Amino acid sequence: MNHFHFSAALLACVVAAGTSGAARGHGEAQRQAAAGDHQQHAAPAAPAPSAAKVVLRGDPLLDQTGKRVRLADDVIAGRIAVVNFVYTTCTTVCPITSAIFAEMQRKLGKAPGRDVVLVTITVDPVRDTPERLREYAARYDAAEGWVYLTGAKRDVDNVLKGFGAYTPNFEDHPAMVLVGEAGGANWTRFIGFPSVDQLLARVGEVRAARGKVGRTAQHAGH
Repeated sequence: MNHFHFSAALLACVVAAGTSGAARGHGEAQRQAAAGDHQQHAAPAAPAPSAAKVVLRGDPLLDQTGKRVRLADDVIAGRIAVVNFVYTTCTTVCPITSAIFAEMQRKLGKAPGRDVVLVTITVDPVRDTPERLREYAARYDAAEGWVYLTGAKRDVDNVLKGFGAYTPNFEDHPAMVLVGEAGGANWTRFIGFPSVDQLLARVGEVRAARGKVGRTAQHAGH
């Protein structure tokens, strides 16, 4: 895979900065990482998930192919969504979250595109055109079922606000991943850098809840 490569020390530093400083913003995590390039940092504990209130805005967006889409109806479309936020000129935090998604895509096997969709939304839509997102996606071997989104700044900003991911300065956006469904109110937010196993476990819980609802409805029909 064509991921950005980091020294072990810098990688540990960025993870520590991003997890502990995520609430203060992406830019703060980057500044901490740059300041600590040559220092050793112990890996932090995995971030604890929390319930999140998400509003899926209907503003028109563009995917990495340039196709006009709407988040709930066209991108998620009844699937379980795992959502993160990046900008393509980032050289510290965003490549790590993208690498997490790349590993998750690999572990999900055939699920992406079928009942799970990975969604990456740019926080810098002015610069991140569909072409730039397509080039960025190729670095992580993004395949079908991993969608990158951009669009007009006002529309993207509205969508980011629905996730609680908007900041006036895009470089200060919080590092986080959300898992949920278009038709459900039960979204989960992971601040910082969750492990792939954490994300997969949450996807599994949502799947199980779906199955339980389906079985209950079937039983009621009899």
